[in-house]
Amino acid sequence: MTADDWAAAALRALAEGGTRAVAVEPLAARLGATKGSFYWHFRSRDELLAAALDRWERVETEEVIRTVEAEPDPLARLRALLLLVLGATTERAGNAVELGLQGDAGHPLVAPVLERVSRRRLAYLTALFTRLGFPAAEAERRSLLAYTAYLGHAQLAHATPALAPRGEVLQAYADEVIRTLVDRGGGDDRPAE
Repeated sequence: MTADDWAAAALRALAEGGTRAVAVEPLAARLGATKGSFYWHFRSRDELLAAALDRWERVETEEVIRTVEAEPDPLARLRALLLLVLGATTERAGNAVELGLQGDAGHPLVAPVLERVSRRRLAYLTALFTRLGFPAAEAERRSLLAYTAYLGHAQLAHATPALAPRGEVLQAYADEVIRTLVDRGGGDDRPAE
């Protein structure tokens, strides 16, 4: 059992029941491990929770950004990002973890991570909109619209999964979101570069 195995199990517990669900004995039972294995890697439950939050931040923010950065065109990059994160709201545990963390936003270990992740994501989106030719203030406004669209979609997919678009419908939905986000008011869906 590695520290990352424990952190991954803690993330699954977070997805299922928030920070209260991150408890050593149930996680050890789930992993088929002993409490001794836990204490080999961590001094406390809070240290495990911090490791799980670090893992979530790395996988659901930094690795996502790294993945979409492979796309050279900023508009195609925005589309790839939206398809990846909107698709993830119905396909991966990252969505459930995110919503679980939102519910525990006041927790002293969770609050700074949520703020750091939100700031990082918004900064990345702002940079994308800037690369698309929007002035700084407008790029920030559009990044906030994009991020809240994602969070709203995540909540919809969690609360009423049957209503969340999937497959080809999700692709059309993402394209419509992008058209709305990059429209300059004249119907031109591609900003000046």
